[in-house]
Amino acid sequence: MNYIRTAMLLAAMTALFMGIGFMIGGQSGMMIALVIAAAMNLFGYWNSDKMVLRMHHAQEVDERSAPEYYGLVRQLAARADLPMPKVYLIDNPQPNAFATGRNPQNAAVAATTGLLRMLTREEVAGVMAHELAHVKNRDTLTMTITATLAGAISMLGNFAFFFGGNRDNNNPFGFVGVLVAMIVAPLAAALVQMAISRTREYAADRMGAEICGEPMWLASALSKIAGGVEHIHNPDAEHNPATAHMFIINPLSGERMDNLFSTHPATENRIAALRQMAASGLGGGGGDTMSTPHGAASRPSASASGRSGIPNHPRDPGARPRGPWG
Repeated sequence: MNYIRTAMLLAAMTALFMGIGFMIGGQSGMMIALVIAAAMNLFGYWNSDKMVLRMHHAQEVDERSAPEYYGLVRQLAARADLPMPKVYLIDNPQPNAFATGRNPQNAAVAATTGLLRMLTREEVAGVMAHELAHVKNRDTLTMTITATLAGAISMLGNFAFFFGGNRDNNNPFGFVGVLVAMIVAPLAAALVQMAISRTREYAADRMGAEICGEPMWLASALSKIAGGVEHIHNPDAEHNPATAHMFIINPLSGERMDNLFSTHPATENRIAALRQMAASGLGGGGGDTMSTPHGAASRPSASASGRSGIPNHPRDPGARPRGPWG
């Protein structure tokens, strides 16, 4: 049902794009908008992940530059039966993370330096498992294309301001159509975008908890991230608000609206759902489930890894190897 709902919302976004074209230029404008929407969907399929990573100045890391972080993602990807995604780091003090990519074979996960510094290893595992759940559910393509279309609709709204009132064009609605294209359409696009994001977050929380084996790791992480986002500004996210729905917690400082205008479910509700999962029996043995992929017999030794098999990072900052998270 979630997939059907998401497909319907994407169709609504494309229809809205075409409707703006009709308001600006009549039937010919609608057809032009349809061609543009198709081209943007195609472009988004191949390039939207790179665009989003570039918007947030994400830098790719590997086993040499960030061994703890990279090793954790590799372990979680193995548990989730996923190919190893590309791993990125964003130099930003706000704790947050997102996933992107057109399919599991071409996926990427990104976390901020603030997230890696503020959270424990177990909480980071919960967050990255959530992002890998988005990859496994193929949410990443939907969410990045949605961001592209939402940005394009806002762009068309601005275009309507300059050209929609021209009496010589084919605008069948006159000035009223221009106002709708300028104000109502971008707002409707934002609502559709928010609905898509909220539809997928609960599913990713649930699968992420299953991947890492301990729902309370993610619950604790969500609580800390929400507090950090409230007090730490994220300039890149503020400059690119159409990508806000991709993050595990909305990164925008102005996100203090009612449920209708929220890009994410209420954090309290997400935590409550995870607590219910833990109470139903999942977790409690998270340390054992994270030790090896799929309950394999071998386990890392205590000297090589911390509790739950997540690699330890050095306690002494002077001993930290290259990379923001040793």
